[in-house]
Amino acid sequence: MAVFRFKTPVSEEDVRKLKIGDIIYVTGTLVTARDEAHKRALEYYEKGEKLPIDFEGVALYHCGPIIKKINDEWITVAAGPTTSTRMELFEAEFIEKFKVRIIIGKGGMGKKTAEACKKYGAVYCAFTGGAAVLAAEAIKKVKSVEWLDLGMPEALWVFEVENFGPLTVAIDTYGNNLYHEVMSKVEANKKEIYERLGLKKEE
Repeated sequence: MAVFRFKTPVSEEDVRKLKIGDIIYVTGTLVTARDEAHKRALEYYEKGEKLPIDFEGVALYHCGPIIKKINDEWITVAAGPTTSTRMELFEAEFIEKFKVRIIIGKGGMGKKTAEACKKYGAVYCAFTGGAAVLAAEAIKKVKSVEWLDLGMPEALWVFEVENFGPLTVAIDTYGNNLYHEVMSKVEANKKEIYERLGLKKEE
């Protein structure tokens, strides 16, 4: 396990150095996007419409933050990760079309996303669930918000962050998926335990 500190924009060369289990911290631009924002961005792309944000090299965060406005300034109250499987339907195409390099969330992602990470040069990183306030502390400024018509949780929030993390690389550019490896070990251990107890594993 190694520790890396990146400043956006992050290059494909940078992320191809990473392996599952590595720890990273991100400084620079981080953009939140959940399923509705993913869907709209891809629709814009298909129509040839200009997006309000250039996603290449930034960190993409699966998050529905809680933001409050004091006078004319947006203040981040909490910014914990959203379960990433919600974005599995869109993420592979998102990586391909927009050259996202670092994706952050919780709960892991599937085979299509892992294949896109390998092919196009991106990593999926896990941020600890339940650490919403910790995440908010690393957010130094709300630079802008786009598509607020989708609602606060679904909008594109553009944050300026400093040492956002720790983030654990869970899918790397070599096709490795930490979540799948853990599940495989769990299944192997379950089989061994069942055999020791003389029980038949339920199908």
